[in-house]
Formats: sequence, C-alpha cells, structure tokens
Amino acid sequence: MRKLLLTDSGVRNASIRAALTDLLGKPIAEATALCIPTAGYGGPYADPVSPWNFVSGNAPSPMTGLGWKSVGMLELTALPSLEEEHWVSWVRAADVLLVNGGDTLYLAHWMRESGLAGLLPSLTDTVYVGLSAGSMVLTPRVGPEFVGWEPPGGGDSALGVVDFSIFPHLEGPDTPDNTMAAAELWAAGIGGRAYAIDQQTAITVVDGTVDVVSEGHWRLFDPAP
Repeated sequence: MRKLLLTDSGVRNASIRAALTDLLGKPIAEATALCIPTAGYGGPYADPVSPWNFVSGNAPSPMTGLGWKSVGMLELTALPSLEEEHWVSWVRAADVLLVNGGDTLYLAHWMRESGLAGLLPSLTDTVYVGLSAGSMVLTPRVGPEFVGWEPPGGGDSALGVVDFSIFPHLEGPDTPDNTMAAAELWAAGIGGRAYAIDQQTAITVVDGTVDVVSEGHWRLFDPAP
C-alpha cells in the first residue's frame, strides 16, 4: 500500500484528521470505508462489546463515526469461507480501510489466513488507517511486551509492511505501565527503528516516506549510527 495512517487511538485531533483528508484526496464525507473489527476479538482481554463499539462508531477512538459517505464491515475470519473474487471486489472498491485495535498477533494471523495480507501491496489507491493493533500489525515485530494471543508458530512477528515498530499508548490514562522508561527498554530489544507514540499522535507513510503527525508526545528510537 502507498498511503498509511498509523494512529495510536484513532483520529483524535485536527492535525490527524487533516492528514487523513490529505491522504484521501477528498473530503471524508465523499469517501467510502470498510472497517475491520477482527483484532478486537483476540487476546486475553477481549470481549464482544469493544468490536461492536468500533463498528458502530461508539468507541472513544474516532474511526467509523467520522462522517464517511458509507461504512461497511469486513470480518477477516469469515473471508476464507467466501469466494475470493467477491470480497476482493469489496476491498478494491473502498477508499479507506479502518482497522481496529485489540490483539496485534491475532490480527496478523487472520490477515494472512484470510488473504488480505497478500492483497495489501496491490491496493495502491486505498488509504489504510490503523488503530493501535491495527497500526502495529504492519510493523516487523511487536516485542514480547505486546504478545497476548500466541500464534501457532510462536514469536512476535507481524506483517513487516513498514520497517519500524510502534510502542503505543505512551503515558496514556489507561496504560500507566507504558512509560517512556518502559518504551526505552522495549526499543532496546526490538532490534530496529521504532516509535513511541501517544493518543494524540499518528504516523503517515506515503510511498515509503515516513512523517509524524502529533499534537501530543512521541519519540523516535533509531539504532542507526
């Protein structure tokens, strides 16, 4: 994919919303969206309420309720039972994919199993908007600190679409353990370039060029000399 908006907690402020509109190349009200709730079902703290709140636009992280022209739902666990050309046509017709938070490795597993991971490189005109795990899933690995659901083969590898990792919810009100000191320890073990971001921050990737959009706090960890 050529256009990514990797958020910590959705489209939380005017700067992130402006970045989204710029990536779309048109107003949100003229864009069609597909939301992917799958990550919300994975991991030890999953429940059926969070995915519904994401889909319905009632979650505190603004995604589906931004005023889209239309919003459809794509549940990855259902895709293997459908004709591939059928659901692929839905994905290609959408202007944007809105990918829920939850468990990153569960999401990575179902992106691979469903075939969506293999489709992503061909979606050159589609904007991908991730929320927490929906952002982390595109990174090379998440680090052992963020392993909840364990994939069949073990490990902490995600999809590797981008070449950096993400430490989310930095110093968030609901994540007291996600301190900058914790991010430093995580980054020391991640083995590559990484960002720690808070709920007012997002990362854009356009044709491989990475930028940070923030009205909050973030930090780049870069082991390169």
